[in-house]
Amino acid sequence: MACGSAAAPFADTAPDLPPTDGVFDYQLGGIADQLSDGTPIDVVARDATAGPLDSAYNVCYVNGFQTQPGADWSEHPSALLRDASGDPVRDPDWPDELILDPSTASARSAIVEMVGPVIESCAESGFDAVEIDNLDTWTRFDSISREGALALASAYVTTAHDLGLAIAQKNAAEAARPAHDDLGFDFAVVEECGAYHECAAYTDVYGSHVLQIEYPDSLAEAGHAFADVCADPHRAPLTILRDRDLVGQDDPAYVYEAC
Repeated sequence: MACGSAAAPFADTAPDLPPTDGVFDYQLGGIADQLSDGTPIDVVARDATAGPLDSAYNVCYVNGFQTQPGADWSEHPSALLRDASGDPVRDPDWPDELILDPSTASARSAIVEMVGPVIESCAESGFDAVEIDNLDTWTRFDSISREGALALASAYVTTAHDLGLAIAQKNAAEAARPAHDDLGFDFAVVEECGAYHECAAYTDVYGSHVLQIEYPDSLAEAGHAFADVCADPHRAPLTILRDRDLVGQDDPAYVYEAC
């Protein structure tokens, strides 16, 4: 396992997949080297701007279908989805993120030109894998083509594998089969599949190589308890409950439970 060591570019061997047992944490907000009770972490996902955790399997978060807040896309205006007035479309839930439009080959090339170096930085920092967020934009915005989204996803798979990184499908249950079988995604990182009864869509395809995160608000809205998720035979072996904002352990809003 590469854990914490820089990956060599253009690797000829298949990348390592995350362990399917042990302790998993999702640390896109505050980071910590162990759980609050001192338990070591075996698998962790962190933002591309954070460093990997020594002696763990590290997954690097990359926003591949929307812009990162503050990122400058002024040199690639055609890569942004636009409304009828020509203004960039923002994610209604994350208004500081613009939606990318991978519907044309030229736009996909521009997007990879911007996002590819982020994936490369993950490899250089010593991450073992990347998760590419917001694949599901084609299900949320009618003007984004499914074909274009999957073509961009395929380009990310190639980029990651050339760098020796495994790559995770992030959400988009309806795309699990082609993402794995046709595009070459290695494993999945999924949010709220227990709340929305979608876990089998991932575990039927990726088997035990699924990292699952649930949130208290979506479980409450669905009328489920985390214990119900843990009892689901289709859940991932590594399933955790985290607070929605993924805050640090010293924050009163911090939540962490594991099945």
